[in-house]
Amino acid sequence: MSQKILHQQPPSLLAFAALLAGNIAIAFGPLLVRFADSGPIATGFWRLALATPFLFFVGYRFGFRFSALGKSTIWLATIAGLFFGVDIILWHIGIFQTKMANATLFANCASLILVVYGIFVARKMPSKWESAAVLFAFVGAALLMGQSLDLSPRHFQGDILSLAAGLTYTVYLVLMMRVRQNTESWGALGMASAVAAVILLTGSIVAGEQVIPTVWWPVVLLAFSSQFFGQGCLTYALPHFSPLVIGLALLFQPALSAAAGWLAFGETLTAMDFTGSALVMIALVLVRKQ
Repeated sequence: MSQKILHQQPPSLLAFAALLAGNIAIAFGPLLVRFADSGPIATGFWRLALATPFLFFVGYRFGFRFSALGKSTIWLATIAGLFFGVDIILWHIGIFQTKMANATLFANCASLILVVYGIFVARKMPSKWESAAVLFAFVGAALLMGQSLDLSPRHFQGDILSLAAGLTYTVYLVLMMRVRQNTESWGALGMASAVAAVILLTGSIVAGEQVIPTVWWPVVLLAFSSQFFGQGCLTYALPHFSPLVIGLALLFQPALSAAAGWLAFGETLTAMDFTGSALVMIALVLVRKQ
């Protein structure tokens, strides 16, 4: 299989399904992070360390060859991995210092930034369906954010950490879009994950965390749901869609995380939460129509 991936291939139903499925799997990650008894940074390390060998194995089966990559692609994947590692450190710490919906929403500020970035890169105004989707998504995000903006000190630090995670995640996604133009998805994600795992292990040791978990099922499930399947599907979908569409799809995660927080930890959901989630889902329907 050729290492060169066409960037302008038309989006398929499979690619759109992968985009949504990946976001669904990633959205339940905070739930598993809370269940893990290792430190939050160490949990992120196991998420990557357990998944990375399988990512490379699947990538090899689909034609990934490290020796065939150009230096620029390797450097881009390395830098992407650095940002991904910092993103997970910030997000996993933030998950314990705010509500699950808050952590996911602020971490996915990347979605709003990518929407603006997508319009800038395209150098043209969105179509009527894209404009409607952007409007619904922004209003939905505003409603969700309005509910999560609890200015009490107990949530403030976690919200700031999650927001910083969102900014680093934006850089990671933009870099991975470029990496995916030159290689297949699983190997690309494997390279970034390997670099990020080193960052996380170092951070966990420096922070003095418990690195080895006593209960393994949360980190194993996190590795294969959020990282292998979730990020794998998302990375596969990257070259099939514009940054605008990727950004809108990321807004699906806060709605699902809010539901997970309600089911697992009794976190309150209001009518505005439901309305905001519904508007985000309508935006996704409009994007698919386009």
